[in-house]
Amino acid sequence: MAKSTSGPRAERAGSIRTERVPVSMPEEAASGQWLRSIRLSGFAITALGLIVLSIVVLAPSLRVVIEQRQQISQLQAQVKASKSSLVDLAEQKARWNDPNYIQAQARERLSYVLPGDYSYLVINDDPTTVKAGGQPISNKIQTTEVDWVKSVLSSVFTAGLSDAPANKLVAPVIGAPATSGTH
Repeated sequence: MAKSTSGPRAERAGSIRTERVPVSMPEEAASGQWLRSIRLSGFAITALGLIVLSIVVLAPSLRVVIEQRQQISQLQAQVKASKSSLVDLAEQKARWNDPNYIQAQARERLSYVLPGDYSYLVINDDPTTVKAGGQPISNKIQTTEVDWVKSVLSSVFTAGLSDAPANKLVAPVIGAPATSGTH
């Protein structure tokens, strides 16, 4: 066998050069090759560990900060609403210091009138109102000619002098035997 020399002269002389080409196995996935190609140094592992540790430590604090920001925004909205209602109440208080407003409220709410004025109270001024029987309500004032005192007295006398049986529910006498209503 001939001794092979290395260098440009050996390639010219027709010597065979062998190269190593990586061959992937058919069952090996592309992600497996990618994972094997990563080479981590000690510094990279330490930096990655610190990043993970900082996320674990800061995540709960970040959640608390977000919740507090939401509470602050809700409280600011409440303060704004309270200030607007305070302004409304101040305006209402200023109105009650005006005698004309007080007089108008007394007329409207309490139906007060000034001396010499006439007050008319209209109850249900809807002309389409009908009675329960379907008949329209009359526009004329009607008076009854029944004496209510005689009606009450006749009702009392009728109830007291009636031949109708008395109520069968009578309080039992202590020591008396219980009787049933059916004999």
